[in-house]
Amino acid sequence: MMTKDSYRTPRPVFDYYHQTYNFALDTAASEHNALLPYFITEQENTHEVDWFAAAGCNQGRYAWTNPPYSNIGPFVDTAIKWQAKGFGCVMLVMMDQSVGWYKRAIQHCQEVHLVIGGRLAFINPVTNEPANGNNKGSMFLVFHPYGRPCEPRYSHVERDALMLGVEGCIKSEEAA
Repeated sequence: MMTKDSYRTPRPVFDYYHQTYNFALDTAASEHNALLPYFITEQENTHEVDWFAAAGCNQGRYAWTNPPYSNIGPFVDTAIKWQAKGFGCVMLVMMDQSVGWYKRAIQHCQEVHLVIGGRLAFINPVTNEPANGNNKGSMFLVFHPYGRPCEPRYSHVERDALMLGVEGCIKSEEAA
């Protein structure tokens, strides 16, 4: 059954981050919404799979994760686990700082990119059309390989520039 949890990241958004982090693995995918050749499906269980084996790579690489918004917490915990082993992760999540998983995430991630100027419209993988009704904003959590616990650096990314893949669309707090 197709639910909003299986909607795909807009391609320009993924491409923008892929240019920066050169992802080796999509850790929350399906046959219908995978954005990389190497991906882990729900049935394979990203929380149990060895990310290095799944991606066929060594330490120092990054995974792309757009977890189901109905159950983000376990994906944050898994990103933290693999970060400690040298596999970074860029995670696209809803902008909700009131939940427990956010508190755990900012204790381990090094960057938080807040999407401003509108909400992302995720793509229905069957119709390939943008879906309306995203009732929360979005943000990206960046867990660098072997990242040290520190206060994360907060940045803003403009939705329209991100959708166009505009270089330099991320504005750090210090520069703003």
